[in-house]
Amino acid sequence: MNQKYDYPKTRAQLNQLVADLEQVQTNVHQVHWYMRGKQFFNLHPQMDEFNETFADELDEVAERLISLNGAPFATTHEFIEHTGLPDEKIDFGQYTLPELMQRLVENFRYLRDQFQKAIEITDEENDQPTQDIINGFKSDIDKKIWMLTAYLDESPFSGE
Repeated sequence: MNQKYDYPKTRAQLNQLVADLEQVQTNVHQVHWYMRGKQFFNLHPQMDEFNETFADELDEVAERLISLNGAPFATTHEFIEHTGLPDEKIDFGQYTLPELMQRLVENFRYLRDQFQKAIEITDEENDQPTQDIINGFKSDIDKKIWMLTAYLDESPFSGE
């Protein structure tokens, strides 16, 4: 590969995002399945929307990684081994609905930070096409954080 177009740090960070986007979908599904409460009918379909977005982002990240001569993680074992997100079994009634939303805020803040890291790495390696992709994902996760913290009657920056 031409040294000018070799992006080793970008490839590594994209693979990190593959693992994290897969795990965040699992965590959102968990909330989707185990939520109870007065806001159930409002929040339950929102979890589907979140996961559709994450699935699209995962596909785009993996395809970009392949186009950069990378090999995306593709097994459950790889995802769990490499994600920085929790993989915790929960049960009905273990968390209130606001507590489940707070857990998602924490997941989304972690993912936001991984997107920011990707932006910085792609800047360092001068990979603007990948950076363009990630910029949109970062903007979207910022909005999700704002929406969930508004539900929790918090500022998007509280608790950090």
